[in-house]
Amino acid sequence: MAFIGVGGGTNNKRGELKAGKGVCERGRRRRVVGPLMDRLGEGIYDSSTSPGDVRVVVFGATGYIGRYVTTEFAKRGYQVISGDVSDPKSVVNAFGVEPKAKSTVMVSCLASRTGGIEDSNKIDYQATLNCLEEGYATGSRHFILLSAICVEKPLLEFQRAKLRFEAKLQELAEKDESFSYSIVRPTAFFKSLAGQVKRVKDGSAYIMFGDGELSKCNAISERDLADFIANCASDPSKRNQILPVGGPGKPVTPKEQAEILFRLLDKEPKFSKAPIGVMDVGISVLDFVSKLLPGVKDAAEFARIGKYYAVEDMVGPEYGSDTLEDFFTDVIENGLEGQELGSAAVFSD
Repeated sequence: MAFIGVGGGTNNKRGELKAGKGVCERGRRRRVVGPLMDRLGEGIYDSSTSPGDVRVVVFGATGYIGRYVTTEFAKRGYQVISGDVSDPKSVVNAFGVEPKAKSTVMVSCLASRTGGIEDSNKIDYQATLNCLEEGYATGSRHFILLSAICVEKPLLEFQRAKLRFEAKLQELAEKDESFSYSIVRPTAFFKSLAGQVKRVKDGSAYIMFGDGELSKCNAISERDLADFIANCASDPSKRNQILPVGGPGKPVTPKEQAEILFRLLDKEPKFSKAPIGVMDVGISVLDFVSKLLPGVKDAAEFARIGKYYAVEDMVGPEYGSDTLEDFFTDVIENGLEGQELGSAAVFSD
């Protein structure tokens, strides 16, 4: 398994991809590409193709989900190469490797670290588009995108950026029948629900908005999600599909999540309720200030992100075997090492 640092530049400022027979045009650049083999029954969809025949180029391989996805592909025997979009030469180098492969699959686990306005457009849209353009120019004909189920109700900048890129994939597939995509929209990651484990373990109350019945979800583990994503590299039923996916079991509300925690810790349930209106006031104030101080725009966006995850349901079709209770049990016993929450949690200890 090779890992190559790569980065994303593009000469195509308009983000337009032109389909061709063996040749891809990008602005003034023309590059001969490999055979167009990923129609149904060919390339990755040929039953005689083994994982060892397929090169998988993963972007975002060092991120939270990207690490699991990269490992899963390697475990299955794919030729795995990772790329680093922060290095301008890396995207080109990743696709420049010459393995003996029938097909090349592109996988993007890229995501804005903060959800800020500029960061979202740079990463969730432009950097991901750079990877698509470079891969398509060198003959890659299947793109697996890690998106998010929340784009179904796009109120935030990172959601709109993801949807813009999803549209690029769909447009290209319409123009070139040899190109295909799988857009994976997970509900939520287990780690995003773990922000209050330590405080509850230490005897503090569980904080929830309103009556705790908002924002129910069936979160999915990183292992199950990686398995689902890897399946997209060979399963014809996932070709040119938008694929919402959640974990096993019924969706649970924040109150139900808290009850699981208290039961596992053998503690009497104790709650602290915060009104949703508090968030609305904060958002309004930040929006007003941002008109005077543009640098505050991201702070207002972060507040909107916090409210979104506090009130919106994240529910998708069930997949996998890892349960939220199993995850909480592991965190209680072993802590969150390797599961750093970063900007993924509304609450942090």
